[in-house]
Amino acid sequence: MVAEGLSKRPLDEISKAIGTMGFNCVRFTWPTFLATNHSLANLTVRQSFERLSALNSTDISLIERHNPALIDLPLIEAYQAVVSNLGDNNVMVILDNHISKPGWCCKKTDGNGFFGDTYFDPNVWLEGLHNMATLFRSHKNVIGMSLRNELRGPRQNVEDWFKYMEMGAEAVHAANKDVLVILSGLSFDIDLGFLSTRQVKVSFSSKLVFEVHWYSFSDGQAWGNGNPNDVCGRISGSVTNKAGFLLDRQFPLFLSEFGIDQRGVNERDNRYFSCALAYAADKDLDWALWTLQGSYYLREGVVELEETYGLLSLNWATVRNPTQLQRVRAIQQPFRGPGFSDVPPYKIIFHPLTGHCVTLDSSRRLTLAIGPCSQRWNFNDDQTLSLTTGSTSSCITAVGLGMPVALAECHRVTSSKWALLSSSHMHVSTKVAGGNATVCLDVGRDGRSLITNPCRCLGGDARCDPEGQWFKLVTSSRLIN
Repeated sequence: MVAEGLSKRPLDEISKAIGTMGFNCVRFTWPTFLATNHSLANLTVRQSFERLSALNSTDISLIERHNPALIDLPLIEAYQAVVSNLGDNNVMVILDNHISKPGWCCKKTDGNGFFGDTYFDPNVWLEGLHNMATLFRSHKNVIGMSLRNELRGPRQNVEDWFKYMEMGAEAVHAANKDVLVILSGLSFDIDLGFLSTRQVKVSFSSKLVFEVHWYSFSDGQAWGNGNPNDVCGRISGSVTNKAGFLLDRQFPLFLSEFGIDQRGVNERDNRYFSCALAYAADKDLDWALWTLQGSYYLREGVVELEETYGLLSLNWATVRNPTQLQRVRAIQQPFRGPGFSDVPPYKIIFHPLTGHCVTLDSSRRLTLAIGPCSQRWNFNDDQTLSLTTGSTSSCITAVGLGMPVALAECHRVTSSKWALLSSSHMHVSTKVAGGNATVCLDVGRDGRSLITNPCRCLGGDARCDPEGQWFKLVTSSRLIN
């Protein structure tokens, strides 16, 4: 019930680090009992640590050193202090009811999974939602409340989902008319498909948001056993069928958990993440990355367990993997968000493996490179990828295998028609002069030049890695100076 990391750094430094990394919001978890069990909520931070025999006095002394103002606050006030400090640093907060009984989440049979489970009394849950919505009514940086994380387990069913989620939404709205109300799906929040045939009925409008989770392990062993192009295409379609369809019905969809082992050592994670980043960019999703923390005070009986999915290292002072951070920074700003309608839509050519986009090479005239996502491209009806400057249109042109991609006046070249190959729709391909060889966009060995190479992994081989050739054509109306 205590925000992680307070034994590592002062709270204000952590809040500032969040903003420095480009994030504007924190999905801050809380257990129901923090808001309903007053004897628990009024334990001080010090007392809470002292109650856990697995912990020694080190954490207490370190929290006292780094955050002396928090150590003797009741748990509920310490939670408020974190929210307030995030607000002082211009960071928004979504209050996420993660679990009922404090502990690590989640298992199907942990007693916290669905309404009526051992620790999941719907009436207590409704009381907790009301209490938290009331408590944080004056905190202007609290912009949303997620009703429950990852509903799951043998009791889950659609009828009770509608019954209690509608009640939870009304409880939050009655206490706080301003916050967004965020509803999660079933089966560890990967399935909202039941909303395709039935609507949530509430007394208010323009405040409902739906959330979905997506990890490599959400789909079993698919990312390890299948061809990455085929798997990406199939699973992206599944995500759309189970959740993404809500966007077409004008509901906001929040990808409230996705992430990978930040060390880059998990092949399944790596393949999935490029696909997920491309999907998030294409759909212009709002999202929350799992996770910030580099470690836990205590998780599943292990003291100071390192979180390899964490953006921050074990010491909480450095970014675990700057390359991975760069990848998500590319989608931190909306592509087609509110206020962008005055800009005519265009394409960016996003390379999810690097978090960069196709742009003009500043060091070589009329050649292209991987760099900032600031170049406006057009993907035209005649399948050309063009750049318009003044009255001149220049097209992306393939020269040959392993050769740099160039710009040329569109009417002067024949190898400038591009198609999207493979199930992932991320192989951007053309035929080189002579029409015999099909090539795909690729990144050169220097990590920045744009070249064409034979298209890789178009089907079949599960061991093949196509990520370097994955480019997503994303529609944007973002203002570029």
